[in-house]
Amino acid sequence: MDKSIESILKRQHYYLTGSHSAVKICTWTKNSLRDEGVCYKESFYGISSHRCCQMTPCFTCDMECIFCWRNMEAHTGIKIKEKLDQPEDIIENCIKGQWKLINGFGGNKKLNKKKFEEAKNPNQFAISLTGEPTIYPKLNELIKLLHKRKCTTFVVSNGMFPDKLKNIEPPTQLYLSLDAPNKELFEKIDKPTQKNAWQKLNRSLGILKELRKKTRTVIRITLIKGMNDTDIKGYAELIKKADPMFVEVKAYMFIGSSRLRLSIENMPRHEEVKEFSKKLVKELKWEIIDESMPSRVCLIAEKDYENRIIKN
Repeated sequence: MDKSIESILKRQHYYLTGSHSAVKICTWTKNSLRDEGVCYKESFYGISSHRCCQMTPCFTCDMECIFCWRNMEAHTGIKIKEKLDQPEDIIENCIKGQWKLINGFGGNKKLNKKKFEEAKNPNQFAISLTGEPTIYPKLNELIKLLHKRKCTTFVVSNGMFPDKLKNIEPPTQLYLSLDAPNKELFEKIDKPTQKNAWQKLNRSLGILKELRKKTRTVIRITLIKGMNDTDIKGYAELIKKADPMFVEVKAYMFIGSSRLRLSIENMPRHEEVKEFSKKLVKELKWEIIDESMPSRVCLIAEKDYENRIIKN
């Protein structure tokens, strides 16, 4: 990695766990350690925020989404250029990095000491920090090793590598990003660098339907006010194709490099996220089953979802 880019990442509090992998402490992990609130995923899916390791096996991504906070100049591509980091090393270095990044909390007066001790051994790995995880050629091995350690795994993919998605080692939960209801908006918002990207996304939606037999599946919509908060029927048709267990509708957040491309007016209020979600559930005949105002996110599912969910 270029030294100037490495310096920027370190200033942004990334802990580099290899030549192309990293860990970073989530705001909600910090909040949980101080008993000042938890991530919506704790309410939605039962993970413990203080034991969650937010990491990536690769910075590389083949898209240039306008709402993304990452440094695109250094990491846009379809394959890893650096020397390959091994799964065992990534895991060990993530745990080591996680501890180094939270170690300073030991002197905080608001610290929950029990949580602090538990946080030394993260048991939930959010493979979603940045980059596209399916670009990492040893992702399956990484997931297997984490499950062997009795850790849960959440993988977030953009769906641009359907063959890899089809053969993925089932994580505890698999997210597929859906940021537009049609091809025109998809190309404007996600800015794919690969050919036939819309067709690849649609193929991945079909693959997600098959994968729900093996793991918990989620469609995530990042809602950008004034851009992709339209065409409810278009979203509904794509969601039906994927038949996920859940759909998350989450507000775009005005942070990082996205501020160079969007304005704060593009960040929806929670009320607007909920209004969009109400329209979507009406079209799908689903229901809103949970929400988080601080994170501006609604969770929607089929009315009989509890009878269809895989228990972990």
